Amino acid sequence: MSTRHKVKSMTDPLPGKPTSASRTTLSHIMTNADTNLLGTVHGGVIMKLVDDAAGAVAGRHSGGPAVTASMDEMAFLEPVRVGDLVHVKAQVNWTGRTSMEVGVRVMAERWNESNPATQVGSAYLVFAAVDADGKARRVPPVLPETERDERRHQEAQIRRTHRLARRRAIMELREKRAAEGLDD
Repeated sequence: MSTRHKVKSMTDPLPGKPTSASRTTLSHIMTNADTNLLGTVHGGVIMKLVDDAAGAVAGRHSGGPAVTASMDEMAFLEPVRVGDLVHVKAQVNWTGRTSMEVGVRVMAERWNESNPATQVGSAYLVFAAVDADGKARRVPPVLPETERDERRHQEAQIRRTHRLARRRAIMELREKRAAEGLDD
């Protein structure tokens, strides 16, 4: 195979990308179609906006398709109302070999007022970069640019450690229960 057609292996280093390269904001005005039985915006509507914005950021950062692997710590801080203009701000906080954590902040403001937007939610999502066949592919490292980006990067590493420890503990418990004949 000629070097011109050489495929990058999973071990070749990829150049890093700054946090700002993929940061994005998705804005949407909430309507009656978005409400729950209490008359406020349904949490699932907000979660879809969060996933959409995070997916766009993950695809931008990785340079191709990325799929949601998990959503952590979705927090709803304040209710969102019909007529609110919702801004979903997302950025890559951390990258691994084939996955990345995207942090999302949800802000809302009244469509017809000039008051500043307030934070109404936040979430952390993990995305896996995939190729056309759905196989894992490498992602470039994220390069934090500000002190805030660096703090988010460090906090993301802590969340990753906790996710892996939780998964390991659950698998160990399942194996123990199966060995005891308590397989559910």
